Amino acid sequence: MVWMKRLACLSACAACLAASDAPPAPLKTAIVSWDAARSTKADWGEMRFYFRGETYGTKDVLTAIAIVEPGKSVHKAHRHAEEEYLVLVQGEGTWSVGGKESPAKRGDILYAEPWVYHGLTNTGSERLIFIVVRYNAKGVEIPKRPDDRPDEM
Repeated sequence: MVWMKRLACLSACAACLAASDAPPAPLKTAIVSWDAARSTKADWGEMRFYFRGETYGTKDVLTAIAIVEPGKSVHKAHRHAEEEYLVLVQGEGTWSVGGKESPAKRGDILYAEPWVYHGLTNTGSERLIFIVVRYNAKGVEIPKRPDDRPDEM
């Protein structure tokens, strides 16, 4: 009996995937725990992903927490079409914004406009933790790539 329910569920999921013309369902109000967030580990540290998708007013949403080891960064300074906030909640480092560097301290918040190079490197002696919120707004034209420079420095 259980296998029949699973088969019915798989059939329903396949039907949903086949209906690609339907817009994605917006995220629903929820709490995602640390343990439930999908974790990706790398030599620089760990990223925990909480929400991805769209809300009623945004699309291409990404919310995550990064734990960056001393002397490391998630990636080099980069740029993308989405707007982005980075909230430094622990540690210290160096911000890279538009080709300029400045000290990064706990409590700092970076807002990055579309296509502006930005990054954060842990230059401290302890782990650096930051929260990222990245998205595009619905009903707002995504800014075109301004030039043909690479998206990561």
